[in-house]
Amino acid sequence: MATIEHSEIVNASPERVFELLRRVEDFADYSDLIQSIDTLGENRYRWHVRAVGMDWAFDVMVTEIQPPHVLAWESLDGVKNQGRYRLREVPEGTEVALTLSYEIRNRLMEKAVNRAAKPLVGKVSRQILERVEARLNTRS
Repeated sequence: MATIEHSEIVNASPERVFELLRRVEDFADYSDLIQSIDTLGENRYRWHVRAVGMDWAFDVMVTEIQPPHVLAWESLDGVKNQGRYRLREVPEGTEVALTLSYEIRNRLMEKAVNRAAKPLVGKVSRQILERVEARLNTRS
């Protein structure tokens, strides 16, 4: 499995950041690449993503919720992946660290995805956290 890590500082408390990250179904509002997220019930979601010129769909289940510090998930089908947000209070607000691991079983597609994945995940993660922060600032 390939692993990508990304972190950003969000100018808000861990509790406020976690409150928005916990609403998985809203992630489609936070990134241009996430087309939609369907709630399937019991902490399960179907993600529809447009990336590297292709449409991807996968079901995920939230596997760990420790407010306001950890939110983790893993895929149930589609693109095999698992991820974890760790939130830590810092003087500037909250450091949000994302760790994402994924596996593509098609070797040809894996090479293309691996080449694009790190900058793509970084872009999506930045976009999500910037929009979370903007939403928090409008709610203050």
